[in-house]
Amino acid sequence: MKVLLASPNFHQPRGNTVTVQRIANSLEKLDVDTEIISTTEKQWTTLPEADIVHGFHAYHFYKFIQKLDEKPDPYMVTITGTDLNHDLFDKQKREDVFASLKGAKAIHVFDDKAKEVISNELSEVEDKIFTIAQGNSNFPKENPPVKKEENTFLFVLPAGIRKIKNVPEAIKMMSKMHDKFPRVRLWLVGPIIEEQEGQAVEELVRQHDWIEYLGQVPHLNMGAIYQSADAVLNTSHDEGQSSAIIEAMGFGIPVLVSNNPGNRSIVTHQKNGFVYKSPNEFLDYGEQIINNNEIKQKIGQQAKQHIADYHSSTYEADNFLKIYKSILN
Repeated sequence: MKVLLASPNFHQPRGNTVTVQRIANSLEKLDVDTEIISTTEKQWTTLPEADIVHGFHAYHFYKFIQKLDEKPDPYMVTITGTDLNHDLFDKQKREDVFASLKGAKAIHVFDDKAKEVISNELSEVEDKIFTIAQGNSNFPKENPPVKKEENTFLFVLPAGIRKIKNVPEAIKMMSKMHDKFPRVRLWLVGPIIEEQEGQAVEELVRQHDWIEYLGQVPHLNMGAIYQSADAVLNTSHDEGQSSAIIEAMGFGIPVLVSNNPGNRSIVTHQKNGFVYKSPNEFLDYGEQIINNNEIKQKIGQQAKQHIADYHSSTYEADNFLKIYKSILN
C-alpha cells in the first residue's frame, strides 16, 4: 500500500510538519510506502500515484485539490486546528470545509470534543469521524543549541511566531514572573511565520536580557531543548493538539498552557500540568512550579505516564492503517 500525505506548509517547521513526518515514519515501520507533498508551496496539477491520499487541514486540502486535473479518490482528511476553530465558522471558508469533509471517505480528529463540534455543524459526516490522539515523537541524543545558565529556572515556549500563538502576551506575563524571581529565564523556539508579529516579538526580546530567541531549530534538536527546560509553555489562543506539549510531557517536563480545547484535550489541570485562564493564574501556577519541587516532580511524572498511556505513535499508526484498509476495502 502507498499513502500520499498532503500537508500545508510542509517545508516550514510547524506543528503540521512534525505531525505528518511522525506519521510517515511510523507507517513506514508497518511496511506502508509513504510520500509527503506540500499543498501550499507548489502548483500541482497531477498527484504522484498512491492507493489513498491523506490530506491535513480540511480547508487548505480542499483548495489544493480544486486545482488538480483529476481529484483524488479515495481521500481522507485530518482536522488539524485552525480549520476546526476558525475556518469551520468563517463565512467565506465554511462551505469549502464542508465540501472537503463530505468528499472524504474518513475524517480524523485528535479528540472527542472536535468530533462533537463537527457533528453539530455537519451531522451527515458523523459516522465517518474517527478520533486518534496525536502520537509522541522519538528524539536522538543531542546537545542543546544553547546552554542553560547555572542556577536558573528555564521556561521554554516552542511556537512559530504568529498572532494565534500569543507570544507577546507570554513575554509580558513572564516579565512579571521574572520581576518576582530574577533567576527565571525564557527561551523562545520557532520560526517567524508572520513578519509583523515577528518584528514585535524581536523588539520585546531586545528589551530583556533574560530572554533568548533561538529562532528556527531542527526538530531533531528539540529533545535536547526539552531536557534543558524546567517547564514548557503554550500560550496560544487556539490549538488543535500541540505536538510540542505532548513531546515536553513525554520527557516528564511540567507544562503551563492556556485554556483552549486543544490544550485541555492533553492537559488535566493540576494532574499532569497546569491550565491557566488569566494572567494572574499564569503567575500563580508558574510560581508553584518554581517554588514547589514536590509538585514539579509529581506533575512531571504524571505527564510522562499520560503520554505513554494515550499518545503512542505506534497506536497512532496502527489505527491509521486500519482506516486506510477499511477505505480501500
